[in-house]
Amino acid sequence: MSCQSLIILLLGSGGREHALAWKLSQSPLVHHVYCVPGNGGTASTPKCTNHSDLPSPEKVSSFPALVSFAQRHGVNFLVPGPEAPLVAGVVDYFEQHAPGVRCFGPKSDAARMEGSKTFAKDFMRKHAIPTAKYQNFSSHASAKQYLETVDHPVVIKASGLAGGKGVIIPSSKDEAQEALTDIMLKSEFGAAGEEVVIEEFLEGNEISILSFSDGITIKSLPPAQDHKRIGDGDTGGNTGGMGAYAPCPSSVVSQAQMEEIERTVLRPTIKGMEDEGYPFRGVLFTGLMMATSGPCVLEYNVRFGDPEVQTLLPLLAPETDLAQVLYACTDHTLSSVQVSITNDVAATVVVAAGGYPSSYPKGTPMKLKDIPEDVQVFHAGTAVDVEGKLKTSGGRVIAATATGKTLKEAVEKAYGGVKAIEFEGMYYRRDIAARALN
Repeated sequence: MSCQSLIILLLGSGGREHALAWKLSQSPLVHHVYCVPGNGGTASTPKCTNHSDLPSPEKVSSFPALVSFAQRHGVNFLVPGPEAPLVAGVVDYFEQHAPGVRCFGPKSDAARMEGSKTFAKDFMRKHAIPTAKYQNFSSHASAKQYLETVDHPVVIKASGLAGGKGVIIPSSKDEAQEALTDIMLKSEFGAAGEEVVIEEFLEGNEISILSFSDGITIKSLPPAQDHKRIGDGDTGGNTGGMGAYAPCPSSVVSQAQMEEIERTVLRPTIKGMEDEGYPFRGVLFTGLMMATSGPCVLEYNVRFGDPEVQTLLPLLAPETDLAQVLYACTDHTLSSVQVSITNDVAATVVVAAGGYPSSYPKGTPMKLKDIPEDVQVFHAGTAVDVEGKLKTSGGRVIAATATGKTLKEAVEKAYGGVKAIEFEGMYYRRDIAARALN
């Protein structure tokens, strides 16, 4: 099978999926993209159609229906957006039941790198990949006792999938014990919190690196910096991400440090997975802390980051075809494919529903008016009702992304794009990239 005339099944409904649909639709190799379920943005993207009538792609029970849909519509390329289908084994299922469909993304054994923080931390220890000191616990009593013995600040993480919100940074031992109770006894994050990782809190700049891999070759995009906390000045609860910019300036991560990350983190990770018998094919998201001791891995994700991907895809040079890159990751030809980046800088500002990351309203009418020509708006929690009107349908609703010759220019353009978005209760941070600018 060649990568000519791709008919893609794109799973997911977030800003990540709209960004992927937007970029893939520009490829001459792509004939059509079926978005399941898609959102208000993918609904109007060229070459794309939404199919919200199918069951949620995040559940194993939906996999037979997805295969049936793919076979009926001549799909030959599967691109899962979120982590849940990958962890649940959607690639494994398609390879077994729809061998004519090429799959971008890791199989379930490799997806454990995101599905279980416990598994990932033990992998790092085994392969001497730099990370914070840690202990894993499946017993609340044991974890509680351990917290009383540590003499350094900690981070408490639900081991399983928690939608990017399962990380607590307590400011005292009492807060740490309370967080532990909430996660393990009160099931604040459901089954994701049945096991926890307690690790040393690290100071420094946090960065994200997205790396394409075909199991052997690695090609990374520029480092990005996400803004996880809901409030300005990095205050309040964790979210899925309130904005990002890329590439990071040398004051955050230098070229020498990028080479160190490649040598001590990325290559050992991909080689270690190959050696262990679960090679990684797809895009690996590596979250790192640029600590005083050097780069340390905070987490792995086995898919594109959101909002990092909305920020990075506009930086791809015109000669780089995203569809060709994704396809090359599935057939061990990534080394022969060009992944080039422009000299621009990009910034993304996420607009959320009031109340997020706690409870928030859905179905709020919204308008987009006079979007600047040099701004791309990526939908996330949006939907189009039966009357064709745009409404909110999630916590992180929509985002404005812009590029510029400087970070300041990109940020100013992105905030200009936010002014074109209107809905009651909308909320966004006003300090995206402020630390880098200062």
